[in-house]
Order: sequence, then structure tokens, then C-alpha cells
Amino acid sequence: MHLNPYGEYAVLLAQSLANDWPSKRSRVVDRTREFGMTMPFPERAEDHIRCRVVLDTWLSVVDAGTPDDRAAILNEQMAVASAYPRLTDHNGEGWHLHYRDVDNDLPRVLRAVFMVGTALHLTTRGMTRLGRCAAAPCTNVVVDVSRNGTQRYCSPRCGSRDAVRRHRARLQSP
Repeated sequence: MHLNPYGEYAVLLAQSLANDWPSKRSRVVDRTREFGMTMPFPERAEDHIRCRVVLDTWLSVVDAGTPDDRAAILNEQMAVASAYPRLTDHNGEGWHLHYRDVDNDLPRVLRAVFMVGTALHLTTRGMTRLGRCAAAPCTNVVVDVSRNGTQRYCSPRCGSRDAVRRHRARLQSP
């Protein structure tokens, strides 16, 4: 049996959706597959819109001003998504834990995975390991998975662009 901690992959999935929102439900499902989710999602009316609402709620965690604010939002959302953790062995993946009800629809699964995963990510790595890219005007989400907790940019491109901007500013200073 292995433990499915819902941590890093869940937060990286949320980041991926936030930084590049798919145009329709099927593409949201495709993205979940890219991040290793294999369960079927019963299709329901308004799934795409409801998934966006879940993502926007998750973004309120990203943009929360303090660790206390983040914790309050996560606690509220985990209560909404609450289900007994359960052991499952679906799709030949081996035994692992799910923190959601069986056969939930896509938005409910995403809420549970995003919120539990984010709570695990922040409590194990640090409450500041989530934010926005430091390279203005970029507003992409940054999930800091670095060893030393210093990831500030959404991509090497943004990091390089910001370094060049700072260098040029130093050259122009008297």
C-alpha cells in the first residue's frame, strides 16, 4: 500500500489550471489525467462553470494576505468538501487514500483534492509556499516546491526577465 498524500500533485494541478484555464470541461478532465488522476467523473450540467468557481475559491487561498487567512479559507473549504478518508484500489493503482466521497462529480473532486492537497503542501513545506509570480506584470500562480523555499517566479523565463530588469535599473541609477 502506498500513501497518496494529495500534496504536491494536487497543488500543481490547481496551478496549471489557474495559469492556463481550459476552454471546456473535457480539457479540464484531460488536465486531471496529465496530473495522474484516473477515476471517471460523471458528467453533470454546468461542470465547467462549477470547476471554475472551485478554482477561483482556491485562488483566494493563493491571494490570502496572511497564513491565518489561508488557514481559515482552507478550513472552510475542507469542511464543505468533507468526506471520510477511504482506502481504494481502483484502476490497478494499488491501495491508497481518497479524501472524497465515491463517485463525486468533477467540481467536488477538484475541491477536495485542491483544498486537502494545498493544506498538506502548506503545512509540510510552509505557509508561504504559494503565491503569485514576482515578475510584474505576470500574475501566474507560483507553487514553491524548491528545497530551500525561495521559488518566486512561475518560470525561468520570468526569473530571467526580472533579473534583466533589475540589472538595467542598476545601470541607470546614478
